Parts: sequence; structure tokens; C-alpha cells
Amino acid sequence: MPILDEHTFEFFSRSPEQTRRIGMRLGDLLQRGDLICLQGDLGAGKTTLVQGMAQGWGSLDGVSSPTFVLVNEYRRPDGAMLFHMDAYRLESGPEAAELDLDSMLAEGALIVEWPERVSSVLPNEELRINLDYVADEQRQMRFKARGHRYDRMIAELQQSLFGVS
Repeated sequence: MPILDEHTFEFFSRSPEQTRRIGMRLGDLLQRGDLICLQGDLGAGKTTLVQGMAQGWGSLDGVSSPTFVLVNEYRRPDGAMLFHMDAYRLESGPEAAELDLDSMLAEGALIVEWPERVSSVLPNEELRINLDYVADEQRQMRFKARGHRYDRMIAELQQSLFGVS
């Protein structure tokens, strides 16, 4: 568990199941208003991570990549929402703004894939996760917090995963 600085740490996932379990632990920490930005090439494990996050969040809905619908919504039994946006097909921030990101963040947590395409309309504070393909089953995951809320989230995630903070 290399810690790069107090706002960043890396984790090497050895299987899709491990990536999903990390997502479950992260999903359990999510609160309304949280923004999680996922970066990584196709096949890097973003959807697998989101599957775990939705499960940890408590969603009963199945998770799929929202590439063609732009935003998938996952509902918890208590009515709370988890929004999963794929910004790959968006041309600009203003196009994403039309999707009303503020109301999504007011209703639940928001996960954005390909956030660099819409960064101009995203809040400054976020948890950014870079996923990189290492080998068939292995992925390098780098977690970077921007803001106190996300520093706490990283500390809680490290506590959950490793028993340390």
C-alpha cells in the first residue's frame, strides 16, 4: 500500500473480484453530495469498481456501463440515489451541465467516468481514482483526494482495507 502523499495512495488489485470488493468498501462510505471521478482506459476495471460501489452503497439495481445512456441511476431501498455518468461521448462541460449535475449531487452521490471531458462543470473537491491495466487480472488503482471530505474518505478506506489510516 504505497502512500504517495497524505492525499494519495495506490492499491494493486489482483482480480476483478478484489476490485469489486474495494468498490464495495468505498460504496459503503459514500454520502449524498460525494463526487467520485474514475479515469482509465477501456478495460481498466471502471465498471467492475462501480459494480462494487453500487453494491456497497446498498443498491439493488444491476450495474452496467452508461456509455450510450450517459447516466445510470441506482436506487437504494431508502430512496437514496447513486448516479453513474459516462462522459466519454460528451463534447464539453456545457453539454454535461445540461444533465444537471447539481441536482444529482443534491439527491445522492455521483460517479463520473472520463471526468477530464467535463472537468469545467465538476466541483473542485472530489475523489479521483485512476485505474491502469497491469496484467490480465491485475489493475493498479491510484486514489487521490481533493478536499477534506475525500481525505477522510481515503483514511476510512485505508482503515477498512488494511486496519491502518
